[in-house]
Amino acid sequence: MKRKFHLAVFVALLCLPALCQQPATRHQQPAARHKKLLAAKSQPAEATGAREQQIAALADAMKPELVATRRDFHEHPELSNREQRTSEVVAARLRALGLEVKTGVARYGVVALLKGGRPGPVVAVRADMDALPINETMDVPYKSQNPGVKHACGHDAHMTIELGVAEILTKMRDQLPGTVKFIFQPAEEGPPAGEEGGAELMVKEGALENPRPQAIFGLHDNPVLQTGEVGWVSGPVAASADRFVVTIHGKGAHGAQPENAIDPIVIAAQAITALQDIRSRRIATLAPLVLTVGSIHGGNRFNIIPDEVQFEGTVRCLDKKTEQTVEAMMRQTLQGVTAAYGATYSMEYDKFTPVTYNDPALAAATRPTLERLVGKDHVIDVGPQMFSEDFAYFDQVVPGFYYLLGVGNKAKGITAGLHTAAFDLDEDALPIGVKVMTNVLWDYLEQQRGETETR
Repeated sequence: MKRKFHLAVFVALLCLPALCQQPATRHQQPAARHKKLLAAKSQPAEATGAREQQIAALADAMKPELVATRRDFHEHPELSNREQRTSEVVAARLRALGLEVKTGVARYGVVALLKGGRPGPVVAVRADMDALPINETMDVPYKSQNPGVKHACGHDAHMTIELGVAEILTKMRDQLPGTVKFIFQPAEEGPPAGEEGGAELMVKEGALENPRPQAIFGLHDNPVLQTGEVGWVSGPVAASADRFVVTIHGKGAHGAQPENAIDPIVIAAQAITALQDIRSRRIATLAPLVLTVGSIHGGNRFNIIPDEVQFEGTVRCLDKKTEQTVEAMMRQTLQGVTAAYGATYSMEYDKFTPVTYNDPALAAATRPTLERLVGKDHVIDVGPQMFSEDFAYFDQVVPGFYYLLGVGNKAKGITAGLHTAAFDLDEDALPIGVKVMTNVLWDYLEQQRGETETR
């Protein structure tokens, strides 16, 4: 009996590996498959290390060039859908590298193709080009030469980094396992009223076709993160951005006789206050939502009650359900407030930008690259942000990953926020940005190439 028991245990132990290889449950399969793919895609450590050192050496050597390029863009900022000089500079640099270059996409967009010397998939990387209508207040050698316009969101750095990536990959073309599509996009801040533009128009005009990439990557500088840090998010990374314009229709009268009026100024004040209750009292407390009124206009003289008042603002959400619910609640609230005073309202509600979404599998596969390059402690889980980013139109077509590059430096006094007149960035972050993005793209190509070979 004892001998039979030992024999049974021996047979069970022999069968254990086979039993462990039985099909996993539905929820276990993706994780197991992901680990398998990561193992299959992994390059020998020696090869990765040698390539990484080569990229680092090239990026460090080009720092003076990166600084000069960024400052040139900063000195000559151009607004959305007006990036003529910027586009010409970008296209000339890419042509000088020997890339296939297409211009005039979405007005001033540039798309360039670099085919590597080794077969492999296609991946895309995107940088935005436009500046903001903000007056430069910094007294620096590279101060904006275009009064009232400033690169206050770091797009000058985004373009500089992508051009640096293109230069390094061109120098290493023979080793590159696939094709890289470089997308330089105008009008990320939004085209002027009545015009199409930005990522939505680039997609419409075929920027992601011929060839279509399997994934797209992008970055945004962030002054809250310090130089050497990278912000990482899986899932929603940036909010949708909607714009509303509300007009309160009342009845004008002399300021001394308010009883003869239906005062749209008082009604607008009540409406704005009531709209804030949507966030505080009608939406789930854990559902991210911003409802901001940014401007209000009404009247033209101190003693005249006007006929109308207009106010406008933005709604930011991280999911479609909340976005749709908010618009309906706004209309309900405005109807109730205006009816109580005998007034009426009209509202234009435009959906500008959808949620920017980091593909979870792509985010997970990219994180090891980020940690290898800047150190595990410097990859910060920043969580979803309530700013908007029209990179979302690209990641609705192909899987995308969008990360944040630290450009702040408290020791140097570089702390001002994005979209401010005092914004600047630590230029030591430029070669770091080049190293990170170059390796991110290369690792992705190697990973996907490895996956294909194991199928």
